[in-house]
Amino acid sequence: MKRVINFAAGPAGIPIEVLEQARDEMLDWNGTGCSVMEVSHRGKEYDALHMETMDLFRELAGVGKEYNVLFTTGGASTQFLMLPMNFLGPNKEADYVVTGNWSKAAVKEAKRYGKITVPATMELEGERFVAIPKQGELKLNPAAEYVHYTSNNTVEGTEWHYIPEIKGKPLVCDMSSDIFSHPMDFSKFSMFYAGAQKNLGPSGVTVVAIRDDFLAKAHDDLPTMMSYKVFKDKFSMFNTPPCFSIYILNLVMKWLKKNGGLAAMGKINEQKQRLLYTAIDGSKGYYKGLADVDSRSWMNIDFKLPNPELDDRFVKDAKAAGIVQTKGYRTMGGIRLSAYNAVSIKDVETTVQFMDAFKSKNPA
Repeated sequence: MKRVINFAAGPAGIPIEVLEQARDEMLDWNGTGCSVMEVSHRGKEYDALHMETMDLFRELAGVGKEYNVLFTTGGASTQFLMLPMNFLGPNKEADYVVTGNWSKAAVKEAKRYGKITVPATMELEGERFVAIPKQGELKLNPAAEYVHYTSNNTVEGTEWHYIPEIKGKPLVCDMSSDIFSHPMDFSKFSMFYAGAQKNLGPSGVTVVAIRDDFLAKAHDDLPTMMSYKVFKDKFSMFNTPPCFSIYILNLVMKWLKKNGGLAAMGKINEQKQRLLYTAIDGSKGYYKGLADVDSRSWMNIDFKLPNPELDDRFVKDAKAAGIVQTKGYRTMGGIRLSAYNAVSIKDVETTVQFMDAFKSKNPA
């Protein structure tokens, strides 16, 4: 068996310990004689796992029972429509900060359900995003029902390094690509959500945490599977949940807890991003970062080489060296190294060595 260094942007790598445990339990989970994919979601064994996973999520986030943990499907893209469907209407407004591809997608869906105002847009000519707005650049709408932003921009390689102050409005955040990568005050959010397939586990489940006071404002007359209140009242089991994805989510969070929680993970991720950006900045322009320095993502490190031919050669040679999924997003080009939680410091050190060797062998 050969494992590669996996910089996939999502679905991304999963900790090897988690994969090994899932392998060992594939045929007989928890003494049931079945895989977790085969047991009834109404049975006591799965129910215990389901509820434990909700509690683990709250524990890692440092929030209490006032936050309802929901397991939905359809990724963050479904939350883009589910959120405004629950809280907006013909005479209601919401603020959406636009910092990248996915926050633009969230605006597109939200406009179907209410008036959307944009406190700040960081889009430059040519659909480019390189920065995060400063607090003073946010022009908030006093009539907004909530303020939404995307904490990390997977495509563009930018990340918010602060939680915006929004004058008492409910704050909602799409944290799909940096959730649980470092400590933060999750209690400042009325709702936060994340597709699991980057830092939490496999694709198939989206985790939503929504506080009681915000949930109370949601509409009641909604399609069943679009209602946050139904998900809360039925503990995300009105229909069959994505049991296997929730099981892996459970194992990943136990792995996080075992290894020191978000404080320890934040220190590891700080070291990883420092190693990668030092290699980029120390290359004398051979590797050129795409994001403004103060807005750089710790999760998605985007850069380009002197020409597209060298970009392509880098991807090919990296794969031959056992470093995969390094090609930049199709609209960005260049290289993208997605250094999520499952990527180790050793993986990054090996990658930096490759980058130095590639530069020496392939002068511009």
